[in-house]
Parts: sequence; structure tokens; C-alpha cells
Amino acid sequence: MTTRILPAAGDPDAARAISTLLSQLPAAEPGAPVPDSTSLLDTLGRLAAESVDELPEVVLVHERIGPVPALDLIREVALRFPAVGVVLLSSDAGPALFSAAMDSGARGLIGLPLAYEELAARVQAAAQWSVGVRRHLGRGADVFSGPGGKVVTVSGAKGGVGTTFTAVQFALAAAASGRRTALVDMDLQAGDVGSYLDVQFRRSIADLAGIQDISPRVLQDAVYDDRTGLALLLAPAEGERGEEVDERAARHIVAALRSRYELVVVDCGTQVTGANAAAVESADVAVLVTTPDVVSVRAAKRLVRMWERLQVRKAEDTAMVVNRWSKHTEIQPALIERITKTRATRTPVPAAFKELQAVVDAGRVQDLDNRSSVKQALWTLAGELGLLTPPATADPGAAAPGTPGAALAVRTPGAVARAAGPWLRRGREG
Repeated sequence: MTTRILPAAGDPDAARAISTLLSQLPAAEPGAPVPDSTSLLDTLGRLAAESVDELPEVVLVHERIGPVPALDLIREVALRFPAVGVVLLSSDAGPALFSAAMDSGARGLIGLPLAYEELAARVQAAAQWSVGVRRHLGRGADVFSGPGGKVVTVSGAKGGVGTTFTAVQFALAAAASGRRTALVDMDLQAGDVGSYLDVQFRRSIADLAGIQDISPRVLQDAVYDDRTGLALLLAPAEGERGEEVDERAARHIVAALRSRYELVVVDCGTQVTGANAAAVESADVAVLVTTPDVVSVRAAKRLVRMWERLQVRKAEDTAMVVNRWSKHTEIQPALIERITKTRATRTPVPAAFKELQAVVDAGRVQDLDNRSSVKQALWTLAGELGLLTPPATADPGAAAPGTPGAALAVRTPGAVARAAGPWLRRGREG
């Protein structure tokens, strides 16, 4: 049996050394090394989208991989691609790291510098385990084997631009289209998703922060199943508990949700924290909401520049949504796109607060009338961003899933409107 091996090493010298030794293993088919965690997850996601059988049997993760730390990366791979055997390469082969690696889902630990005998033994063991899992997956249709659901984050340039309202409407649109959708409030100190949907629940995202292995049962206990069809993971009622959700906890929580839902919408608020930065970094689609005024556009530019400095997200990989737009405003989406270097969406959201005031004041934005121009724009945007269940006939001009730009690939405005129309007309508001 040929064993396909994908090494992940950020250091070029380490990557060359790994590839050289792998080429000497019998019946091994090593792939080209991937340089970082993002490339690894993208590669595995693309292969899994074709078939679980296209995935490599073994993934080798070097200790100095980044930007996601090695153990966190192993945990995410194990959650999203359970048919892959992951092995950690580390200069520390002690019992503490071995235990931590096993807890994260690794199938082995190999000490550095590499030795041929140990590498061959660990790779063979991981490959045999992977083959066994795939046999099981072949018999059990209920076992998750895909690349995971899509994650979209919604961040605000500043307070008051409509971040939470946008996130809620995206999630409602996706649920109405038939997607199993989770809505996460990661505005940890001032989250209002529960207030917008008239929901109170004793559990919150903070209850998952200290859990290393978030099982489906544990996750279900923390999630509120709303009558709108959404699964809600709320921000803590006590804002100080938001500090419990650090970068590592956020990665684990988002990965666990991704493995259980087709779409995960994360309201990141307007403040940059380790938690929401981790969510933005791992998102398939990152949305930034602004209004067409000087203060908000400056704030949007400042935020995307910060993301770039922190290596969270490139500006050109960010979708800009312009809220409260009017054709009479001096600052138009094209200008905002040039200033921020982001990619402005085709559909701006009109300035029509009177349509929203009653449902916002009542805390029931799910009851917004289908005739609302704001709702129609946001649900059309959800289609534009690829958040709705795809129509039966794919648009030939759209980017293929998994290709660069696919997350922001859009159909013609008429096609998007036609795609969103049935769910708006269906009258599903809750």
C-alpha cells in the first residue's frame, strides 16, 4: 500500500530535511511541504471536498509551524479531518509534550533531529490507523468526514455601524435557505445577539473556554436551539468572563462548531481581541461592516491595517459591507474600496432605519418584514457571499469552491436576487 504523506514545516531547511528522509521510505508518496497552518488547512479542505479518499494518510506537523501553534493546528486537523493521522515533529520528545500531543489528537510524536527508523515506524503506525478509520467511514454515513462547514466572521469598523444586525440577518438567511447554521456572539464583553433575538440562556461561550476536548454533547449543552432554526452560542452575561475566552479557546470552539454545522456566523464586534482575531484568521469569509462617513471609513482602514500587521487577514481578503448607504452620500463604496484596499461587496445596505426601529426596540429582529429594503439587501448579500444553500444549477461564471477568490465570488446581481428571493417570499421570519 502506498502511503501519502503531507509535511507541514515553516522552516525551509527543516522542510528539505523532512522531504529528503521521506523520499527514502518504502511505498511512500510524500507531497510537497506546505509552509504554514493556513496552507495546510486549505490543502486538506480542497482534497476533502473531492473525497475523503483523496486525503493523505499521514500529515507531519513541525513544531515551528505557524501562525497557528502546532498543538492547536493538530487539534483542528483532527477535528476537521478525522481520517488523517497527524504526527508531531519536535525537539522535545518528553512525556509532557507527548501527552499534550495525544490530547490534541496526534497519532505520534517524533523527536528532532529525525532518525530514519523512528520516522518509518511512526508513519507506518499513523497510516495503518488512518486506513482503519477510512474503512469505518465507508460504512458509517453518519460519521463526519468532510472538510467542515464554512465560517464567516462579521466585524465592525466602529461601534454603531450595524455589525450585530448584519451578522444576525446573515445567519437567519442561511437558516431559511436550509443550511444548518450556528450564530456565535464573540463580542465578549458587550455582546447583544441574545438581546436582538429576545433570548436568555444560562450558558455562554465562556463555559467552553476551559474545555480541552469539546465533544458534541458538551457543545450541545452550551448552545441554545432557537425557534428561528439557529443554534446560538451567546456571549457571557457577565462581561468580565469574556477574558476566559482566549485565542486558543476561540480556535477550539470555532473548530468544534465547524465540524457540527454547515455555516458558522461569528459576530466579532468592533474591538480586536486574541479570541476574535483567531476567528477572523481561520474564517473562510471575513466581513467588515462600515458606514459611508469619514470617521467609520478611517476606523475601517485602521482595523484592516492592524489585521495585516498582526498577520490576521490581508485587506484584499476582506469583504467590505457598506451599511446605511444612499446614492446621495459623498463617500461611495468604490471610494471605500480604494481607501481600505478591501473588496467592497456589490450590494450596499440602504439607510432605512425607520424600517428597523420597531423590531430593534422590541428585541425581535427576526420579525423584520420581508418587504424591508434592509432585509432584502442583507439576504441578497448573504447569497453574494456564498452563505446560502447553493441553487441546483451552478453559475458557470462563479469561482470553483476551494479556489482563490471563491469566498467572494459573486453571480450577477439579478441572479443573486433571484436566488435570495424564494426565501424572502417564503415568509420565514422566525
